[in-house]
Amino acid sequence: MKIDTAPLSISKLSVTENQSHQTIVKDDPKGKTSVFMVFGTTFITIFLAEIGDKTQLSTLLMSAESHAPWVVFLGSGVALITTSLLGVLLGGWISTKLSPKTVEKSAGVMLLLISLMLVWDVIRG
Repeated sequence: MKIDTAPLSISKLSVTENQSHQTIVKDDPKGKTSVFMVFGTTFITIFLAEIGDKTQLSTLLMSAESHAPWVVFLGSGVALITTSLLGVLLGGWISTKLSPKTVEKSAGVMLLLISLMLVWDVIRG
């Protein structure tokens, strides 16, 4: 049962349902991308990136020290949601100001600089 047939807006893309009831993103330069595919790719990427990082280890230690795991879970969850929201909003704003190639190159340069700083820090030890 359809509640609303009006297309949703994702950035400058519009989302509709096709005849097979699969949600697709229109105007995608690489073809039709499922909203579920974008969600799944985002989930897997962030999930794998977060496993074993300092945030997870900090959360583990806070939970062990406080003996209030659900409070720590809620606090860390709200913090992750808030930082993700800031990233999405900033990314949306940047995408209106810069071309995708410029954003991609800038991200690559920033990651390279961070990597070099980490290697330098290890070498200086």
